[in-house]
Amino acid sequence: MRPNNNNNKLQYNSRSFSFWSSSSFFVLLLVILPLIVISVFVFALGPNIASPTLSPLLQWQVRFWGYSFSSLASSSVLESSTPPASSSNIVNGSSSGFFVANESIQLVKFFRTETVKKYNKLERVEASLVRARSSIREAALVRNLTSVHQDPDYVPRGPIYRNANAFHRSYLLMEKLFKIYVYEEGEPPMFHDGPCKSIYSTEGRFIHEMERSNTYKTKDPEKALVYFLPFSVVMMVEHLYVPGAHEINAIGHSIVDYISIISHKYPFWNRSLGADHFMLSCHDWGPRSSSSVPHLFRNSIRVLCNANTSEGFNPVKDASLPEINLLTGEVTGLIGGPSPSRRSILAFFAGRLHGHIRHLLLDNWKNKDQDVQVYDKLPNNVSYNSMLRKSKFCLCPSGYEVASPRVVEAIYSECVPVLISDSYVPPFSDVLNWNAFSVQIDVKDIPKIKEVLTGISQRQYLRMQRRVKQVQRHFVANQSLKRFDVFHMTVHSVWLRRLNIHIRDFERPS
Repeated sequence: MRPNNNNNKLQYNSRSFSFWSSSSFFVLLLVILPLIVISVFVFALGPNIASPTLSPLLQWQVRFWGYSFSSLASSSVLESSTPPASSSNIVNGSSSGFFVANESIQLVKFFRTETVKKYNKLERVEASLVRARSSIREAALVRNLTSVHQDPDYVPRGPIYRNANAFHRSYLLMEKLFKIYVYEEGEPPMFHDGPCKSIYSTEGRFIHEMERSNTYKTKDPEKALVYFLPFSVVMMVEHLYVPGAHEINAIGHSIVDYISIISHKYPFWNRSLGADHFMLSCHDWGPRSSSSVPHLFRNSIRVLCNANTSEGFNPVKDASLPEINLLTGEVTGLIGGPSPSRRSILAFFAGRLHGHIRHLLLDNWKNKDQDVQVYDKLPNNVSYNSMLRKSKFCLCPSGYEVASPRVVEAIYSECVPVLISDSYVPPFSDVLNWNAFSVQIDVKDIPKIKEVLTGISQRQYLRMQRRVKQVQRHFVANQSLKRFDVFHMTVHSVWLRRLNIHIRDFERPS
């Protein structure tokens, strides 16, 4: 006999209705509904952890009884709060949840739902840099000649800066955020040491300050934004170079070995291919020495006195370092000079015939004009520093290499520097507007030096001379560090270049 489908359907519906109308259903409903409401409430109030430093998709991990399921939550690129301080439960503990074991709702279990965003330390570091970049860009929109930020020591102002407000904001953020890890590997004198008295004093003094000062230094490499390679090219030349030899392979091999050691011991070099590492050298062979390690030359931040773009210096990632000749190791007696009215010499230079630019200078001006006094050697009874202080303009031609200590000597003496060079990037030029306090003359215009300088009105010269006095603080090598001095400006140059890159850790999370 054929079954009655209608009766079966009625019986099924009847059984279903019996179940839904039973008291057990209402008991179960009373248990489930509050849990649903609580769960929705907890997740709705969960913190927004979208970070502008990460990709638009954030990976979450939800654990049910030890089983892991991945889900993706979209994030806004700029609507960000600070990422969590650690890779702990995002919702500050655990929330109650529910899980239906099967479709017949036979069992309801309570369990811990743990929502974890896997921010690692590098991501938190990069998050802080994204916020810093955004803050500096915002400050750059203010075109005032004076910074709007309060500062007890110094408020940048005037045309000596490309943007005073952006620089000040950047500097304050650097003081707050920037951490440098100094590799401990290597032994003095070629590592962790350098000359503090000589034309290479900038190199030695920076290394010494990084070793002794805790202003930016961190002992935890995981917290560092950059990593300092503390070798001194000057000391390597002194101890490894054979005078008269035509190669510097021993210096290059030492740098290669050092990079090999730190790249095997730490993960940081390989993670960025050296892009968040920096070296510093004031020796003429600094750029050439760095080429022994291709990633050091191409990727790393190289802080160099010899900032020659024709020899691979890249202003986007490399920083120009001022060359300061401290014969006694101190600046005492070097800073300051008479007023403009007491400066009787239009332009002055004295120095050896190093390089073709100086040959051109002396060929055109030595013993030719009392207004433009050029010497290869000063008379015995004439003081070099006194001549600087008597001059309105101080000529700073490149020698064998583009950098010259005469730039800082001129600034110390409050004499307007005249830069004569090819392919030279002046120090701190990403912050300082060199056109406001210096004169730059092309090598081909050396015969026109007097014409160029006399074409500057007295009013314009007075403005430039006042600006030289103002910019002086950024070039002073203080025995005890002072904010905005040459050490801090050098660190700021490294800070800016670290802001230009974004490091990603390609290691997959466990």
